[in-house]
Amino acid sequence: MNITWSKYVQGINTLYYSRKLRFDDMFAPQYEPLFALDKDKPLKILEIGCGPGALAGALHRWYPQAQITAIDRDSEFIRFAKKNESGITFLEGDATALPFDDNTFDVTISNTVSEHIEPSAFYSEQRRVLKPSGICLVLSSRRGLHSSAPCLSPTEYEKQFWKTLEPFDDSMTKYAVCQYPMSEAELPAAMEKYGFDHVLTGFVVADLTPDHPKFSSELAHDIINAGRCTALDAVDSALYSMPEHVTQQAANEMKGLINARYDQRIAQYDHGDKQWDTSVSIIMVVRGQK
Repeated sequence: MNITWSKYVQGINTLYYSRKLRFDDMFAPQYEPLFALDKDKPLKILEIGCGPGALAGALHRWYPQAQITAIDRDSEFIRFAKKNESGITFLEGDATALPFDDNTFDVTISNTVSEHIEPSAFYSEQRRVLKPSGICLVLSSRRGLHSSAPCLSPTEYEKQFWKTLEPFDDSMTKYAVCQYPMSEAELPAAMEKYGFDHVLTGFVVADLTPDHPKFSSELAHDIINAGRCTALDAVDSALYSMPEHVTQQAANEMKGLINARYDQRIAQYDHGDKQWDTSVSIIMVVRGQK
């Protein structure tokens, strides 16, 4: 059982609920022209590094005729995905050794995966399992915008908690996080270098502003609580990866302070006290053909 990523790097709730927002149906009109896939064909789509399954769930909604398979190395991600997203085949698998025959899929797709895998292995395996003229889609998060509500500013206790841990946090290298980052120019160049033709790029802007009237109260709560999940999961990751420096008591204190901040933000929203805090995600889409 491999649970490295979900336990030590990014928790299930962090990935699932933030991605549920980024791949909400309201953003489908931005993604679909960049994907340029035929909705009427029974496409075989493979998502690589699916995490807890949010993108796979969106693909299932957007391409109802498609047969979607999604893989991830992390056992807990796959367990969660099977429980929460229906109509998709979820499997444990390694992006550098895909458990599929040559020429199996019409489409491969990944989201924030390319930066963690050596490029030649990443692309060669996708070319292998793609059918002739198959489509490779690589999604990569770019630097976005973030403006937080004042009530969500960390307390001094929280700031000191993280400052104390800084010298001991080696998670980026220990767990090989983001060892192969690429710029907006390097991403399409890499896809071409490793054998794909007709490479195109585009960008999706996911504007998440809970006080904007375009969002229902339910979705506004989801936007706020996605931040809560990220903050809580970060504490758990620190507790698991640096147990000699983080006590359970300190972790509980941190979680209490985090929940208090986000409870206050929810109360502000419910009372119509607008903060206009926002998180704007920019997702680059690179599309190539075998």
